[in-house]
Amino acid sequence: MAQPAEEEQAGVLRPMHTPIAIGSEQHKHLFCAVLLDTFDPYRPAVIDWPKLAPEAEARLRSLPFWGVAVETEENAGIRMQALADRTSDPLIREALALNAFEERRHREVLGHMMRFYGIELSGDITVPPPRHARWAFLRTGYGECFDSFFAFGLFDMARRANFFPPELVAVFEPVIQEEARHNLFFVNWAAYTRAALGWWRQPGFAVQRFAALAAQAANRLSSAKAVDGNNFTRTGGTALGLDLDPRRFLALCLAENERRLAPYDPRLLRPRLMPAAARLAIRLLSRGGAPR
Repeated sequence: MAQPAEEEQAGVLRPMHTPIAIGSEQHKHLFCAVLLDTFDPYRPAVIDWPKLAPEAEARLRSLPFWGVAVETEENAGIRMQALADRTSDPLIREALALNAFEERRHREVLGHMMRFYGIELSGDITVPPPRHARWAFLRTGYGECFDSFFAFGLFDMARRANFFPPELVAVFEPVIQEEARHNLFFVNWAAYTRAALGWWRQPGFAVQRFAALAAQAANRLSSAKAVDGNNFTRTGGTALGLDLDPRRFLALCLAENERRLAPYDPRLLRPRLMPAAARLAIRLLSRGGAPR
């Protein structure tokens, strides 16, 4: 891709980006390039898993969400591949297929890790292909936006607290960053898809998007009371033994979300719902005098 031009302001060279029209060919190439041009070809089978101290390995084995994590990645890969198989645009189909590959690779990383450290799953995980590919992809995309927003913060807290040794953190860093890329691709795919539809079909797609978002939001709210098979971030802090002060944790999630999305073209749309909800929650918690 061509590098953006630069302009001089107050003696400092700054990148100058030409605005893009959402739904244009340029927009399509930019959001597909987020995946295609930044692909990391690491192979789970050759990861050099670090030898952990007995107490660190015991902590790793005790975490309760490995089965849910494997199921989540398996589900995401199947749903994304289903939409790729039904997409006629070759560039978007290629990007969706890569998205699906990376989700399946996340599942492989978890599988290799669990075998190496002797973490066992109860029963086999089988996920049937979706009957309605676009609906399934919308639900998966919004679910990943919800989950990864909190996962970014949890991952950084675990890193700072040395819950995992640096060598293990380094192994999972590209996995976490790939989720940021997936979120950016998803929100731009959704905006592009809406703009590319005829005006008479746009309201129906908007309703479908809202229904998918509402379904995932309801799922996450229900899992705040009882963990289900689609979400594991709620219990992450407790399982990791971290002190999740609400305001500080939300502020960390905001900062990590912004940091992980910062390397990508600023003209692309960013996920807005979770950052907006987090900022609102921080304001409400501050007014309510929640402990710092």
